Amino acid sequence: MKKVFALMLAAVMMMAVLTSCGGDNASDTTTTGANGTEAPAGLTSDISVIAREEGSGTRGAFVELMGVVDEEENDITVASAEITNSTSVMMSTVAGNVNAIGYISLGSLNDTVKAVKVDGVAATVEDINNGSYKVSRPFVIATKGEVSELAQDFIDFIMSNDGQQIIEDEGYIKVEGSGEDYTASGLTGTVSLAGSTSVSPVMEKIGDAYKALNDGVTIEIQQTGSGAGITSTIEGACDIGMSSRALKEEEIAEGLEATTIATDGIAVIVNNDNPIEDISSESIKEIYLGNVTNWADVK
Repeated sequence: MKKVFALMLAAVMMMAVLTSCGGDNASDTTTTGANGTEAPAGLTSDISVIAREEGSGTRGAFVELMGVVDEEENDITVASAEITNSTSVMMSTVAGNVNAIGYISLGSLNDTVKAVKVDGVAATVEDINNGSYKVSRPFVIATKGEVSELAQDFIDFIMSNDGQQIIEDEGYIKVEGSGEDYTASGLTGTVSLAGSTSVSPVMEKIGDAYKALNDGVTIEIQQTGSGAGITSTIEGACDIGMSSRALKEEEIAEGLEATTIATDGIAVIVNNDNPIEDISSESIKEIYLGNVTNWADVK
């Protein structure tokens, strides 16, 4: 009886092992691309495409610059892309997935992810300035009609030498030939801003510097995304909208006035363990269109 039991137990264990092996093989993804090439070591066949939410200025600028649009300029990012709703979530998502690719503001880049070269050119202030790095966009503030005296004074500070120095110190490109030195106004009250999660970090730095010069001022900043910030400005829900893309014609038709406060690069990012250092703009486009899904096929 013991012998029979032992044989039955051995049979069950063998079936479990075979099932386990079969399951592993079924879930494994091949590292071989469409042309028979092998993906870089450590990467599977599946590229995890990470994108920002609709209405994000970073997404709007990225798809326009990369050509991820149809003939009518509509965003056609692949439907299977994982959507993130902020710069910080984009970075943490890519940092946690070796097969991921995403995009963020250059000024927000840190060592948790890796920025790859695009067409052999690094995402640096120098290469954006000399025109060799093509993936760049404006940082814009939007206002509607006549703003309050305090809001105008804050805008004057942003465009002053003092405000533009903060922009440069934070890794963005300042506006050439911008304002003069700023003199504290002594005004009090609240200025409300809403919009881009890419613009918000540098705006918080500028706001802190402005408040240090003007006691009694409160700067309220809501990170709602470029599209939502622009809508809030049109509706009069905030004094200043923040956008990480240029305003659209229909938005200007609503009475908005745009002021470019800086230029920013869009860094294409991958996981730090991804060995790829350089990606062609054509490959980036095809990845976000869903036509290239295998790291082995990336050029």
